[in-house]
Amino acid sequence: MDHTLTGIHHLTAITAQASENHRFYTGVLGMRLVKKTVNQDDTSAYHLFYGDGAASPGSDVTFFDWPVGRERRGTHAIVNTGLRVAGEESLAWWREHLAEAGCTVGEIGERAGRAALVFEDPEGQRLHLVDDGGSGEAHPWPDSPVPAHHQIRGLGPITLSVPDLAPTQFVLTEVLGMRPERVHPVDGGTTLHVFAMGEGGPAAELHVLAEPGLGPAMQGAGGVHHVAFRTPDRDALKAWKARLGSARLPNSGEVERYYFRSLYFREPNGILFEIATDGPGFAVDEPLDSLGEKLALPPFLEPQRAAIEANLKPL
Repeated sequence: MDHTLTGIHHLTAITAQASENHRFYTGVLGMRLVKKTVNQDDTSAYHLFYGDGAASPGSDVTFFDWPVGRERRGTHAIVNTGLRVAGEESLAWWREHLAEAGCTVGEIGERAGRAALVFEDPEGQRLHLVDDGGSGEAHPWPDSPVPAHHQIRGLGPITLSVPDLAPTQFVLTEVLGMRPERVHPVDGGTTLHVFAMGEGGPAAELHVLAEPGLGPAMQGAGGVHHVAFRTPDRDALKAWKARLGSARLPNSGEVERYYFRSLYFREPNGILFEIATDGPGFAVDEPLDSLGEKLALPPFLEPQRAAIEANLKPL
């Protein structure tokens, strides 16, 4: 296959409290609000994108702002989001920092062979900081309240829970071209399976828990909506559309998201996947140095700006 997925592109989660969410992800986690826009399918809701200083593909945690109750935890779901930092010294700094901010935070431990720190955001979003060994590029945000050498470098790994591993594994390996890399026993007698994309490493891993004894999750605030994987450009995305078609996986076809182009489909256990292009990126409609300061709308929504802005609560 001449088009391979190169890693995690972004992850989209759900908040019912946009202003508190903004305060936590920028003020406590020190991430940059790289785009303040609306859900293109529901313009009454914010779509907030938090990333690194350069708004790099692979660094974005995004949120739909929906007036919903809390997620009911379970399987058939994305159950944990990894955020990468460089070194165990950073994990120690973060443990103290998150505890001071009143977060639910664990001890520094090991997760799938790497040092990690598990914590939750104020709505119960399950997150973990993972030591990525400082590999790859870093783009700190100069205005972050977090010191540059401790800042979150990007996303990964992402953890799914499925009741039946086999059909999900088939799609990951035979359709999406991921490599099964290793297996780890976890608490409660469950097994975590690690699948890698591209060059591998935590920015390019999907972790899958096989949990047949759990009931299904019900989406809500504090839960995850979907995960997106990176592909370089539109030609590669077209090739992915053809590949999904030949595998008889129903999909959305190419969707214009303005900052990238996307393709959506559900894997056999019902989890929503997206394949997204690396470009054109978030600086396509506003300067890189002032990203996220104003409400950005794609051209087709611009004529409705006054009505949309009147309907949104200030952050």
